[in-house]
Amino acid sequence: QVQLVESGGGLVQPGGSLNLSCVASRTIFSTYTMGWYRQAPGKQRELVATITSGGRTNYADSVKGRFTISRDNAKNMVYLQMNSLKPEDTAVYLCYYGASAIPLAYWGQGTQVTVSS
Repeated sequence: QVQLVESGGGLVQPGGSLNLSCVASRTIFSTYTMGWYRQAPGKQRELVATITSGGRTNYADSVKGRFTISRDNAKNMVYLQMNSLKPEDTAVYLCYYGASAIPLAYWGQGTQVTVSS
């Protein structure tokens, strides 16, 4: 079992920044993907950004150039630096840790991000 705990969400004005963090209790997959998804009220969960154990990153088109994903392998952590936030970025942001070779993944409880003036 792997527990994921997110932090760093909050209320920010449009154009502002937030930095989300996620710590995994342990890593159990030799090759994996960690990252962030988000879910807004009444909408489906969508990918925001991911990073593989090999360091390859992937971003949703809607956040490219504004968000940056990074990781600290020694600390089992993944980060999401969010700049130039827009009201449409408002959602619960969920941390993800999944195996590359098998269909197994873990999710955090989520952290609320609200972008509003």
